[in-house]
Amino acid sequence: MRTITGRALVAGEATGKALVLDEPLSFWGGLDPATGLLIDPHHPQRGVTVTGRVLVMPSGRGSSSSSSVLAEAIRLRTAPAAIVLAEPDQIVALGAIVARELYGVALPVVAVGPAHCASIEDGMVLRIVGPTITALGRDPSGGPL
Repeated sequence: MRTITGRALVAGEATGKALVLDEPLSFWGGLDPATGLLIDPHHPQRGVTVTGRVLVMPSGRGSSSSSSVLAEAIRLRTAPAAIVLAEPDQIVALGAIVARELYGVALPVVAVGPAHCASIEDGMVLRIVGPTITALGRDPSGGPL
């Protein structure tokens, strides 16, 4: 097991498979909160679902309306299980904070820095507790759990 300690922008606990995005994401216009699908036609991972995954990305992108879209996805239970960022993003954190206050659902948001973020592989099972991210291992076939 490997552990990374970052900075918890929004504290919480979650476990899920990493979904590593190649580019930043604006939730406003980039995520369909009703389905959890990435819908930005210019994003390389368009069509992928974020629901229940640990979303790993460089940062958020764009409008402050992203907070409301993320909060709505959290309310609808189509959001990621957690978000790991290379750089802190107040708009992403705000969406998670608002959802925690309004709906009682905690979605951890952790900033870990670019080097640590780049070390996370797509499909790795990650456990997040506060600022700590633990990679839980691989299955016997050698692939991510």
